[in-house]
Amino acid sequence: MLLKISEITMPGKIFPLKMAQDLDVGSNSLQSYTISSNPHFHVLTSNRSDGRKFPELVLDKALDREEQSQFRLTLTALDGGSPPLSGTSEIQILVLDINDNVPEFTQDLYEAHISENKHPGSLVITVSARDLDAGSFGEVSYTLFQDDDINQPFEINAINGQIRLRKTLDFEEFQSYHVDIEATDGGGLTGKCSLIVQVLDVNDNAPELTVSSLNSPIAENLPGIIVAVFSVSDADSGPNQEVICSIDDNLPFLLRPSVENFYALVTDGALDRETRAQYNITITVTDLGTPRLKTEHSITIHVSDVNDNAPAFTQTSYTLLVRENNQPALNIGSVSATDRDSGTNAQITYSLLPTQDPHLPLASLVSINADNGQLFALRALDFEVLQAFEFRVGATDQGSPALSSQALVRVVVLDDNDNSPFVLYPMQNASAPCTELVPRAAEQGYLVTKVVAVDRDSGQNAWLSYQLLKATEPGLFGVWAHNGEVRTTRLLSERDAARHRLVVLVKDNGEPPLSASVTLHVLLVDGFSQPYLPLPEVAPERAQGDSLTVYLVIALASVSSLFLFSVLVFVAVRLCRRRRAAPLGVCSVPEGHFPGHLVDFSGTGTLSQSYQYEVCLAGDSGSGEFKFLKPIIPNLPP
Repeated sequence: MLLKISEITMPGKIFPLKMAQDLDVGSNSLQSYTISSNPHFHVLTSNRSDGRKFPELVLDKALDREEQSQFRLTLTALDGGSPPLSGTSEIQILVLDINDNVPEFTQDLYEAHISENKHPGSLVITVSARDLDAGSFGEVSYTLFQDDDINQPFEINAINGQIRLRKTLDFEEFQSYHVDIEATDGGGLTGKCSLIVQVLDVNDNAPELTVSSLNSPIAENLPGIIVAVFSVSDADSGPNQEVICSIDDNLPFLLRPSVENFYALVTDGALDRETRAQYNITITVTDLGTPRLKTEHSITIHVSDVNDNAPAFTQTSYTLLVRENNQPALNIGSVSATDRDSGTNAQITYSLLPTQDPHLPLASLVSINADNGQLFALRALDFEVLQAFEFRVGATDQGSPALSSQALVRVVVLDDNDNSPFVLYPMQNASAPCTELVPRAAEQGYLVTKVVAVDRDSGQNAWLSYQLLKATEPGLFGVWAHNGEVRTTRLLSERDAARHRLVVLVKDNGEPPLSASVTLHVLLVDGFSQPYLPLPEVAPERAQGDSLTVYLVIALASVSSLFLFSVLVFVAVRLCRRRRAAPLGVCSVPEGHFPGHLVDFSGTGTLSQSYQYEVCLAGDSGSGEFKFLKPIIPNLPP
């Protein structure tokens, strides 16, 4: 087996290894793994869900490729038989390099001597640096940092470290040079050293140049401005004292002779600061001697700015990612704009522009730092409510008149695992538990039911897995991890209990994972033709419902009896009053007159209309009979 492990791997990291095979079973099967003795690793023996054992390699001590680049270990698998048998496998571990060593020069300080008459390209000195890392991390390149940034008399070969003259040296100008050298490896780590170059004098005198006045900076839109006035001289005499001056022909400047040995440097047309903000002008003074000697003098001219450029964003649109449930005032990113102008004309102020969406409360969602363009979320965002929103930001400079530009910012809210799975089926808020019937003749793998759940999160936070958490009889039922199907894992028998209770755990793939559980009731039956419900578990609830019905019937009968008794009492009282008031004999009612002692039966009962009856009591009747006359039916509207 071949393992590649980075030397930056932290101790405690576990690496799974290939599992050994043992055809024996029981105690004679594979029992444990061991590894050859070493200070960096040990092996663990772990059990799989099916009972098989597999090895895991654990890192105990940090690796160092520079100390030891590879390991060869022997993995031994032992069974539990007598005598025990074993098998071995070789593990080759390659330690991968990281850039943990900086380049180191052989000397911290180099010294060199060179004559001033050496030609450009002459070798000054060779420096060398070494890096202990391997590959590109061990490859070193050299860079030179010179005090004289304008002339830069030296140059270095980036590969072999050779430092050569870039131009002729002048002892009268510089007697020594101090140079910094930097060695950089392929991973970006650097080492430094210094070089002191001593210039050896040669008997010569080059022309000299003296600047009398220098006008810098100069306005960018004004032609014909005098930039500098300088004089030239040469310590020699005769023809060797006569000098000529020149500058680069590609520069927008001219040299105009003035009085004796004086020159003026003037602009040749209007300058544009945004095209070039400064000019490094080298004035070359050459005498007419044999051999001719020359002197070069460099001046830097800065061009002053006019506000003629609007700010420009580095991107026309920005996409910022922020995870939901963030802390208020969280920095979610920044926008950046540049202005080709300078000074106050290039000072930029950032602002949020009004949004065209009236439903987007931008002022309560984000704010922007007016100075640096950093954006902040003012409150916690919720992915389930707002997945993304857009707005525009503006950048305005401080020039006169002020110029501005704008860019589009899109904020994308990333989902966080803040919602637990919700079980759709079976419903857990039902009054009676959901019961699944399974025939005892079911084959292995019979589909009992399917647990259906959803998660409001998205992506891998909404990936659900199912597992059987509890079961009345372990090993009889199983749950498919990816689709929630509950199936039998073996054939059913008469010895299996009739009722089973399963608890299924639904877990998402978030970090940390959230879960929910659901309870299933399974009833084993001989066939689906016989009624097997109600179950004993729900019998108490059915009995409780029957008792409530009995109580309702009794209450209704009591109320009806009380109502009938009240009607009879009312009729009797009315009859007694009439008996006292009427003479003996049969009562008579005049035509066209309704007596006031009529008994009124309203249509509050089962009758659809109201009826009135006249009740009379015969005076000579000792039995107290009632005489019911015909009903008085009122005229009903059509």
